[in-house]
Amino acid sequence: MTDHVACIIPAYRAAVSLPRVVAGLRAALPTARVIVVDDGSPDETGSVAVQLADWTIRLGGNRGKGAALRAGFEEVVRSGSEIAVTIDADGQHDPTYAPALIDALEECDLVIGERVRPGSSMPLRRRVTNAMASAAIARVAGVRLRDTQSGFRAIRRAVLERVRASGDRYEFETDFLIRAAQSGFRVGNATVPTVYGAVSHFRGVSDSARIVKTIWGHRRATAVASAR
Repeated sequence: MTDHVACIIPAYRAAVSLPRVVAGLRAALPTARVIVVDDGSPDETGSVAVQLADWTIRLGGNRGKGAALRAGFEEVVRSGSEIAVTIDADGQHDPTYAPALIDALEECDLVIGERVRPGSSMPLRRRVTNAMASAAIARVAGVRLRDTQSGFRAIRRAVLERVRASGDRYEFETDFLIRAAQSGFRVGNATVPTVYGAVSHFRGVSDSARIVKTIWGHRRATAVASAR
């Protein structure tokens, strides 16, 4: 099915790491289409993307990961690809596991790469906060998931066509997951390794606050619906 796959790489200040990510995807999914969304990078990310990707989208200014993913999803739907694989540009995901995520779509509509945490290079504080967030999101979404925060995902076209998530930054992925699950799509995990050490653009306080706000928004909506 790799000839029907589009790989979306939201990229910001990723001129150094982007070539390795694209090369890894080319090796793992030779017939997949590579789409890079340059989120207003001030470095050479845009020019690197034009050289390496099959399609490059440039956003005006740094609008956020959610805005970049939304633009990528729109391109996938427009172009007719059946599956979208999302992967970060900073090298935190191992592209060789992309086929495993696609294989997991045999039983799911949205697959999230579950990062192996025990003994990983991910800092303890990040492991704890990710685990807590994943538990809260899984409960709101009504599904069993061990990792909801990973940006390494495989998604069927039908999900992209139906789900309209809110937010322009990291909360977009949380909102998308919850809306997909609540719409009846099958959501699951597939194990991937943790590759930590790259520079993350996740802003601890502000981005965490947006994610928490998204979770509570869905919890209130569920509580109101249940009370009717």
